[in-house]
Order: sequence, then C-alpha cells, then structure tokens
Amino acid sequence: MVKIIYVEHNGARHEVNVPEGENLMEGAVQNNVPGIDGDCGGNAACATCHCYIPSEWQAVTGERSEQEDAMIELADTAKPNSRLACQIKASAAMEGMELHMPATQH
Repeated sequence: MVKIIYVEHNGARHEVNVPEGENLMEGAVQNNVPGIDGDCGGNAACATCHCYIPSEWQAVTGERSEQEDAMIELADTAKPNSRLACQIKASAAMEGMELHMPATQH
C-alpha cells in the first residue's frame, strides 16, 4: 500500500492507502474522496479526475500521454502540472505524495 494525500480545493486533506499498481482515481473513488469523480471509469475520456501534481512529485508520476493531454486541454482549470488521476499508477516511490484538486471537475 502507498499513502497518497488527496487535497481538496478548500484544503481538506484525505490520506488514503492505495494498492501499488492501482490508479490514483480508483484509490480516491474507492475511499469516497470528494472532488474526484472518475465518470469514465479510468479511460482518460472525461477529465473528472483532474488533479495537480506538485513539482517535487512530477518525476515519479511519469509523462502525460497524448490522450491525457487532449482531455486536460478541455478542463477549464488546466495548469502545466495538471494530470488525470486515472493515468497515474501508485508506486512505492509515491509514498506520502500529495495531489491537489481543482475547485470543480466540470
């Protein structure tokens, strides 16, 4: 298990243990973390698991795919550090990582 800290737009924090290899959207949805909807079920087709990865964690989350880029471009709140949580698989290197959520996913 990997401890991931989901931070809502209002600052509320949710520490969740996510199994290694599971995507971070599933970790949030299965633990009822508000602010991560995952409407498409993790297929990078909706951007309702949009999040921001702090710079110190970007190297361990990997690069965005073209499909992920296309979905993020549709998000009103996109930033250079935007990612889709469904496209990030938990790994031991992410222990204690924070990801931040936008005010809205729509």
